[in-house]
Amino acid sequence: MTTLAAGSRLGQYEIVAPLGAGGMGEVYRAHDAKLDRDVAIKILPPALAGDPSAMARFEREAKAVAALSHPHILAIHDFGRESAIVYAVMELLEGQTLRERLADGALPVRKALDIALQIAQGLAAAHEKGIVHRDLKPDNVFLTTAGRVKILDFGLAKAIQASPNTGETVAATREASTPGMVVGTIGYMSPEQVTGAPVDQRTDIFAFGALIYEMLAGRSAFVRASSAETIAAILREDVPDVPAAAGVPQPLERILRRCLEKKSAERFHSAHDVGIALEALLDRSSTTSATTVAVGPAPARRAGLAVVATAAIAALTIVALAGMLWSGGTPREAAGDGRRGQPRPQVPRRGAAARRRPLRAAGHLAGRPEDRLRRERQPVGPGAESTRSTAARPELAATASLLVSRQCVRGIPVGREAVEGVRRRRPAYCAR
Repeated sequence: MTTLAAGSRLGQYEIVAPLGAGGMGEVYRAHDAKLDRDVAIKILPPALAGDPSAMARFEREAKAVAALSHPHILAIHDFGRESAIVYAVMELLEGQTLRERLADGALPVRKALDIALQIAQGLAAAHEKGIVHRDLKPDNVFLTTAGRVKILDFGLAKAIQASPNTGETVAATREASTPGMVVGTIGYMSPEQVTGAPVDQRTDIFAFGALIYEMLAGRSAFVRASSAETIAAILREDVPDVPAAAGVPQPLERILRRCLEKKSAERFHSAHDVGIALEALLDRSSTTSATTVAVGPAPARRAGLAVVATAAIAALTIVALAGMLWSGGTPREAAGDGRRGQPRPQVPRRGAAARRRPLRAAGHLAGRPEDRLRRERQPVGPGAESTRSTAARPELAATASLLVSRQCVRGIPVGREAVEGVRRRRPAYCAR
């Protein structure tokens, strides 16, 4: 294995520190002196550099990733050779792989949904370009510190193209799909993969279903004690049930099981279709959560409003009843008799005021005698005084007589207004 020391250079790139190693090469952190940025450099091991098949696979990875400009696929910036070292320059990511995240246990349903949707979107972009990943697993899914998901390692990618005769997808690189050749990681391979049959994008969908199951259950769906048992489980065993404690909704479980169908024809046709189903489920989950938050306290608010409304109605009722009792009338009297063009009668008072209430004669209007005389004596227009005094003379006389009599009996001086109103009908016992 080639080990590059810090400070060594590959073209314009200066090695900073090693980041890790995989079956397809070593990864280093490096600095791009020309563009002044940090990058990741993947180097093909010397033991495989002379292998034409491994070299072709490595070059295919670089070209496949370079053709996929997508936010959920690791971007490749450059590809080169320095002496016997072949390398690819990629974007540098900060975060952890999905494998490292699953070491802490299963993910919450909503978090697993979010990660699965981003993986599906990245796979859909690859499938639209005719590229199948073939080795999708937790180690090849990276979770950045910004919350974005990146699909790594297209080193086993296989370009596919549409057959001109059948419209079905066939292998464009025959060496990658030769019958009997098993390429991938056992535990995430599809049934057609473990049997060496030709594969298409539905192989990635099977591996994608295995990823979803592991995120929800915290364990692999098919990995067993040995490779033979694992392959047997992939070919013959049904998908184990997700633990009930995970709280997986039924729509998500149906999506999961459809991805893991043994027959590729019964799975989702493309990652785009899976993404649509997951996005609809995620939107429904978000709407349900928002509705729960918004509607949760509503009964308390409605109860508070009901209490306030009841108190307001009770207060208005008390005020109305108090007004009726204070005025001593009925609701009809308090509101008036409803006849237009006639003054509303004054509501009689209770208690001492009732004893001073003037007598009512037929056709007389209620009110104190002094106010009555004052109103009747005020002219309302040219020539109105003589007409009113003539028409209301008997009524005014009776009212004035009552006033003078009451004031004389009580020893109250009678005003000139009242005397003039009485005219000649003034009582004899009044000193005035």
